[in-house]
Amino acid sequence: MPTRQSTNNSSENLRPPGQAHPKDLLRLFFIYRLLLSSTFTILFFFNLPPAMLGSHNPTLYALTAACYSLLVLSSGVILALKSLSYEHQTDFAVFTDIAAITLLMHASGGAETGLGMLLLVSIAAGSLTIRQHITLLYAATATIAILAEQLFIQFYHQIPATAYTQAGLLGAAFFAMALLADVLYKRLIESERLASQRELDLANMAQLNEYIIQHMQTGIIITDSAGRVRLKNEAAWNLLGIADTQQELSLAKLCLALAEQLKAWKRSLSHERQIFRSTAGGRDLQANFIPLGGKETIGTLIFLEDYALATEQLQQMKLASLGRLTASIAHEIRNPLGAISHAGQLLEESPSLDSGDKRLTEIIRNNSARVNGIIENVLQLSRRNRTQAEEIELLPFLEELAEETRHDKGLTLENLAVQVDPEETRIRVDPSQLHQVLVSLLENAMDHFHQDISQLQLCINGGMTAESGGPYISITDNGPGIDADTVRQIFEPFFTTRSSGTGLGLYIAKELSESNRARLEYIPNPDGGSCFRMSFPGLRKKVFNA
Repeated sequence: MPTRQSTNNSSENLRPPGQAHPKDLLRLFFIYRLLLSSTFTILFFFNLPPAMLGSHNPTLYALTAACYSLLVLSSGVILALKSLSYEHQTDFAVFTDIAAITLLMHASGGAETGLGMLLLVSIAAGSLTIRQHITLLYAATATIAILAEQLFIQFYHQIPATAYTQAGLLGAAFFAMALLADVLYKRLIESERLASQRELDLANMAQLNEYIIQHMQTGIIITDSAGRVRLKNEAAWNLLGIADTQQELSLAKLCLALAEQLKAWKRSLSHERQIFRSTAGGRDLQANFIPLGGKETIGTLIFLEDYALATEQLQQMKLASLGRLTASIAHEIRNPLGAISHAGQLLEESPSLDSGDKRLTEIIRNNSARVNGIIENVLQLSRRNRTQAEEIELLPFLEELAEETRHDKGLTLENLAVQVDPEETRIRVDPSQLHQVLVSLLENAMDHFHQDISQLQLCINGGMTAESGGPYISITDNGPGIDADTVRQIFEPFFTTRSSGTGLGLYIAKELSESNRARLEYIPNPDGGSCFRMSFPGLRKKVFNA
């Protein structure tokens, strides 16, 4: 059995979207009725004009005005306590007004006083407060009350014949007000529903835009005309490699290099985009600037892009072209190469060859093998599968790789060590391609170590960089190092310092690194030796804020 309170709550829940709360309307209606009843009482008891109030029957007027005030106050108590549903409170208020105003009108002289016009307000207010279309009942009740009052006066008093006309016109006004209020109520509800739907659509659109911006890989920063950052998304923080903050910072404090590019762009809108880094160990970035506002620029929209992504797209196009090229020439090269190699082997088996001729056949065999190795590496590069990135824990991966290398190359823990700080560091990468890159770097270090292999000291370091906050992997050795002139060419294809090398090992390693959005670079070691570092984007996830 539902209680009155639950009925009241269900009435609120069924309220059309956007419609004003019935309690608010009833509160306004109560204030109006309280002022009206107070005015009737004060004017009469203090003998204030107009003199017609209570002139026909002062006793009835005084009693009715007092009871009306008490009933209005009681309706206020009911409204505060919510002991009745809003529909019942409205019915109680309107029917009380009809009875009280009719009696006050009778006590003051009848329809000619014009007090009956006050019922129009009650009928209109009742129609806007409740949902049911019972305003015609209010109008009919008020009309019957007015006519009954006139009939009562006719039987017990002498009245002018025009009073019926006034009562009839007043009744017609009640019905006209009821019909008009009903039409206005429907249009009001429809307008409120439309406004509510539009508001909901805008809210959904804003939420969708926020979600899209939050999950974009492109960093977005909006600055005002003074250079303060007004909005940023998570990708922007990740690309810049800085700690998230709720403070409004200037772009110069956020990233000085980006602020300088913005100044250069403002001086010349045709300013060419340049690659920059937010921090010393940060990622290579590119920025696009778009002015905000009309004739007067109110701010700037900045798009930050990871240069590695653009490089990856170029690499895919380059690899596609390389694949078509190698597929077309590999067969043409391998056929004569195979014939040369086979002829060299047959010639080498001849018993009539002297030592000089055997040296020549050895050169033929070695160079044939080298050319075949180059073809294999190029085919491997062009046939490389797409990157299948996944999140992995760095320490177990590196320890497994190190153990595999020690076993294959006959190294010990003193020759190859692994250090990761912090140990729970995680990266997002294609594990098979990362394995290939690290193996290539380790083999490159061992190939260029010209001392006893037992003296080799390799160390695989990993963890988080202090500058950018992203993970990294570095391989250091105690070899001879690389001179400055050679460093500029080590990642170029077919460049090698060894007569037996193909010159594709470091090139392929760099290509694979960039496909995984990592930057592979050579860092000179002040203490001697070499250091190759892979820097990865961070995995940090924050909530979008503005």
